[in-house]
Amino acid sequence: MAWLFEVKRNGEDLYPEIKRRARELQKTKHKDMVRFELMDKFGYYVTESSEHNAEYHPYFIKSRHPELIEKYNIPLDEYPCRCEKQIKDWETMRENLVNNKSLVHVRSKEYGSRIIEAMETNTPFKFGGNVLNTGRLISNLPEKACVEVPCIADRSGITPTFVGDLPEQLDALNRTNINTQLLTIEAAMTRKKEYIYQAALLDPHTAAELSIDDIVSLCDDLIEAHGEWLPHFNSKESIALK
Repeated sequence: MAWLFEVKRNGEDLYPEIKRRARELQKTKHKDMVRFELMDKFGYYVTESSEHNAEYHPYFIKSRHPELIEKYNIPLDEYPCRCEKQIKDWETMRENLVNNKSLVHVRSKEYGSRIIEAMETNTPFKFGGNVLNTGRLISNLPEKACVEVPCIADRSGITPTFVGDLPEQLDALNRTNINTQLLTIEAAMTRKKEYIYQAALLDPHTAAELSIDDIVSLCDDLIEAHGEWLPHFNSKESIALK
């Protein structure tokens, strides 16, 4: 849920024209309707995809308003379909890596190799990186949060850039999901089961659909279903770290 504060060309603010075009485009179906709606209501374009933003917020996928799925053209099956394709692609990749004698290496757009190159050669590389909010890089988000900010890699390592305050409405939207993330980490670190429930209770989408009892029951069902991956939480009692 990162935000574009400015969009400029030769010093000109392009946001007014972008928003005008977005409002026109919203009159027809397209694949990015959720993000355009958020930009219209909260003032800034968000980097994460429309299908994910539909999950992060309580406004778009609602049992009592199924018409919103059609209105905002939300592909509910997009991620499972993407996962199935990725698994098939990995199988093809494995075959190529093992048996393709003429395989060539082509540099991808991923940051990893460029960060290593910058650290080895001291040639700076600028990128958007995910780092702890140590020192309040984004001033009005918690220090424990992971934030995405402009970073520079060179021989000194990775240096994140101070951003300052987010606009209040964007800060508020980010906090709704950070709250759940931090409590999920607490659950993993302390093995206290109550943090699982609290994380789910604070999730904005879940809370918009379910009662407290329903959310607790949902957590119990998920823990039971995935118990082999969560052995420390199988008990009905909270388990403290020993």
